[in-house]
Amino acid sequence: MGNIKFVKENQEVIAADGANLRLKALENRVDLYTFSGKMMNCGGYGQCGTCIVEIVEGMENLSPRTDVENRKLKKKPPTYRLACQTLVNGPVSVKTKP
Repeated sequence: MGNIKFVKENQEVIAADGANLRLKALENRVDLYTFSGKMMNCGGYGQCGTCIVEIVEGMENLSPRTDVENRKLKKKPPTYRLACQTLVNGPVSVKTKP
């Protein structure tokens, strides 16, 4: 079990191991998307890059970056992830819309 703390929203969510970060955020009404991302996101397939989050703590408790993430985030810091491609396996702190 891993808790996901959404820093900006001051909200903590309980997630089972292997839970998808994007789905847990949406289930708990945490807004991942900017205005244009709300209208043009790909639905969690890693194609649009609009669900970028910054991992503040607990990077070691996440699945490794996927090839899709490596392509989409190659100019971003290593703490940035695509929520739709990230699986949570332990406690983590996340900043939405970095």
